[in-house]
Amino acid sequence: MSTAHNNANLGDIAKTVLMPGDPLRAKHIAETYLTDFVQFNAVRGMYGYTGDYKGKRISVMASGMGMPSMGIYSYELFKEYGVENIIRIGSAGAYTKDLHLFDLVLADSCWSESTFALAQAGIEGNIQYPSQDLNETIKKAAAKLEIPVLEKRIHSSDVFYHEANVPDHNDFYREHGCVCVEMESYALFHNAKILGKNAACLLTISDSLVTDEHASAMERQTSFSQMMEVALEAAIMR
Repeated sequence: MSTAHNNANLGDIAKTVLMPGDPLRAKHIAETYLTDFVQFNAVRGMYGYTGDYKGKRISVMASGMGMPSMGIYSYELFKEYGVENIIRIGSAGAYTKDLHLFDLVLADSCWSESTFALAQAGIEGNIQYPSQDLNETIKKAAAKLEIPVLEKRIHSSDVFYHEANVPDHNDFYREHGCVCVEMESYALFHNAKILGKNAACLLTISDSLVTDEHASAMERQTSFSQMMEVALEAAIMR
């Protein structure tokens, strides 16, 4: 069995999948943390791997950037491959000076101006929610590893660059309570909801729209170790 975007066979992918945006981050996680891993997908360079972590079979697969890409890959994992849990692990830009580089944020909800849910299922609304049960698992994993995690609302944006005549990070923080921004969780949470699955989003602050600090491209790819370790520990609890 395969799809237009994934050449895995049924059974090749574990019930819990960690999902970074970057294919090279997925490769790094597999090579660094998993044992006896095999690559199940390389279509369009969207790498996916399944292996063992502390004796538990888990998978890691890239989603690509933005909601259309996340929408495709997460839907197929849930619908076609029997995946039960997806933990998005990604980078985010801070909207408040209280967040610093490499802080971890767990989304308790995401606000978006996106029309993804409306176009996909005729559902209106700007807010999507993760699985509370999966969030609790992630918080337990973080506590076990003694790694601080801030649970807050995030902004899931359709665009990376925008012009000066539209609302900015100050407006999103003040009006909607969004502490940081990424580009995929709204689609992921929507797909999980309509398909009766579990999804969560754990982020590392990679830059700040307030202080103008930013991590390098290489740091984004390889240095988010605390986020990866929390997600991996949560995965083996499922």
